[in-house]
Amino acid sequence: MAKAKREIYLDHIAAAPVRKEAVDTMLSVLKTSAGNPLSVHTRGQKAAEILEKARRQVAELIGCEPFEVVFTATGSEANNLALKGIARARKNKSSRIVISSIEHTSILKAARALEKEGFEVVALPVDRYGFVDPADLKEALKDGAAVVSVIHASTEIGTIEPIEELAAVCREAQVPMHTDAWGSAGVISIDIDTLGVSAMTIASQNFGGPPGAAALIVRKGTTLRSMIEGGVQERGLRAGQENIPAIAGMGTAAELAAGDMVSNASKLSAMANELLKRIPEEIEDCIVTGHPEKRLPNHASFCVKYIEGEGLLLFLDQYGIMAASGSACTSKSLKASHVLEAIGLDAATAQGSIVMTMGLESDAKDVDYIIESMRPIVERLREMSPLYRKKD
Repeated sequence: MAKAKREIYLDHIAAAPVRKEAVDTMLSVLKTSAGNPLSVHTRGQKAAEILEKARRQVAELIGCEPFEVVFTATGSEANNLALKGIARARKNKSSRIVISSIEHTSILKAARALEKEGFEVVALPVDRYGFVDPADLKEALKDGAAVVSVIHASTEIGTIEPIEELAAVCREAQVPMHTDAWGSAGVISIDIDTLGVSAMTIASQNFGGPPGAAALIVRKGTTLRSMIEGGVQERGLRAGQENIPAIAGMGTAAELAAGDMVSNASKLSAMANELLKRIPEEIEDCIVTGHPEKRLPNHASFCVKYIEGEGLLLFLDQYGIMAASGSACTSKSLKASHVLEAIGLDAATAQGSIVMTMGLESDAKDVDYIIESMRPIVERLREMSPLYRKKD
């Protein structure tokens, strides 16, 4: 195999490079030795000012009030806080939880944990593009529910869900709805008032902030129980001293994303659309996953038949191309993706999953190199594949 001629990073949805301005903010906070935000002395109050500035910056990104931003360490923590916290707070009203069949594993596993506490979990089906039908949700809510959670945009297939319609169904049934916007916040414009959800997960590292900082947006009037007991931080919903440097970096990244995501989306969609068009044309038996148009602008995903995605990723890495196969939280499990199975793909086809997500440093000029590198790798892997020989 050829050695890498260049480095092309195509895994921004798992971890985007931290923006320089966010790094500068974090270094400034670390150098000032900011104290505990709950302390009344000068350093403590300085830390509190930094924390509240970041809260305002994050709030402005998605159009909520600053007090509705509850900082967490990760998107998975925020998802757990939303699903478990709301479900437990409303168990006297209903013991049913409704989710989609293509949720992130942190929602799926939180739902399974709640099943052990006596909750009933209803997983809504999706169509071949990954869309949840509002009519299916309405049917599932005929007898009420404690909480509904549907992902805003699938990180695996890129499809953007009709959250506004789904949230309207939930409001009619008087059931709070959470959406996991890990992959979409900071990438596309989101107005939480327009969406109409009760809670939303966002994570710093998808829009150029540092890992270790995320948030659950909890709208006014939404009741939930804390998972981490201790202090009174974050409205009493997430005990423990906040990670001030990481949160400050998240705030800076959120402000930058709010200012340039529209122009970035235009640039990145051109590259993604070129990949979505040309790869199936130039590589035989390669299919696009997710909706071809109603998807994240920086996202291109495929299934390459008769090979395993992991092998493809390893060979691409030798060419300097770093992509993903399915969710970063499940790609090492060796199981077929539950998302791809939910949209109707057989297990063998799902094993050939590849996901390419772009970011600020991505360049449309790299498309030719990506396809030129990918084509001989696929040919070689298929030569070794018993599935490909069986096809002949």
